[in-house]
Amino acid sequence: MSDIHFIRQDKIAQLHLDNPDKMNALTTKMLDALARHLETIERDASIKAVMITAEGERAFCTGADINGWGHLKPAEFARHWVRDGHRIFDRLARLSKPTLAVLNGHAFGGGLELAAACDLRVIAPQAALALPEAGVGITPGWSGTQRLLRLLPEPIVKEMALFGHRIKADRALALGFVAAVQDNPQAVAQALLDRSITLSPRAVEISKSMIHAAQEEDRSAMIETLGAAAIAASDDRNEGVSAFRDKRKPDFSGQ
Repeated sequence: MSDIHFIRQDKIAQLHLDNPDKMNALTTKMLDALARHLETIERDASIKAVMITAEGERAFCTGADINGWGHLKPAEFARHWVRDGHRIFDRLARLSKPTLAVLNGHAFGGGLELAAACDLRVIAPQAALALPEAGVGITPGWSGTQRLLRLLPEPIVKEMALFGHRIKADRALALGFVAAVQDNPQAVAQALLDRSITLSPRAVEISKSMIHAAQEEDRSAMIETLGAAAIAASDDRNEGVSAFRDKRKPDFSGQ
C-alpha cells in the first residue's frame, strides 16, 4: 500500500515515498502521513535534519494521484485538496530543521513542489523537472507558481507551466535549483546532512529563520519567532514569570 515511511537514522529522519506503481504520485493517505511525520519531527529535539527519498529510480514523485482529486467537485478540489496540500507543504518548508530532497528520478507537478519546499536538492543525471498540470486541465496548486518563483527565474517557471517543457538535471544545476547532479544522489545527500548535524542546532535553526524571513517565507511568523527567542533568554522574562507565579509586582532590570 502506498505510504510515506518514517525511517530514523540516528539524528536524521528519512521520509520515504513508497508508491512506485504510480511513480510515487501523492495520495491522500500519503499527504496525511507526511503531515503526521512532520509534526513528530518538529517536536523531537533529537532529530537534527531531514532527508526525503523515494522508491525506485524512475521518479522521485510525479505529482498528485489523479484518482485522489479527479472526482472532486470544484469547491472540494479548491478547499480541501489544494488548500490541505498547500498547508502540508508549507509545514515542510517552515520546518525548523534542515531538509534535503533526493531526486532519484523525475520530479513533476506536486513532486517538484515537494522538492521546492526543502532547503536543498540533489538529483540523478536522468531525472527531470516539470509542471505538467495544464496538460490535464489544472494549474499548479501546491506553490508551483509561488514558492518555486523564489528558487527559479520567472521564464523557467513559465517554460514549464505554460509551454510544457522539462528541465533536465544539468540545467537545474546551472540554475542553482539543485546542489549536485550525481549517479548516487542519496550518498551525496547523506554526506551533506552528516556535515549539517555536526553544526550548532540553534545556529542552524536561527540562520534558516533569518534566510526565510528575507525571502518572505512566512516572514511575520519568523520575525516574531526570532523576537520571542531573544526575549525568552532575558532576565526580564524570568522575572516576569516569577512575579506572576508569586502574585507580586515584577521588578524588571532591562537585562
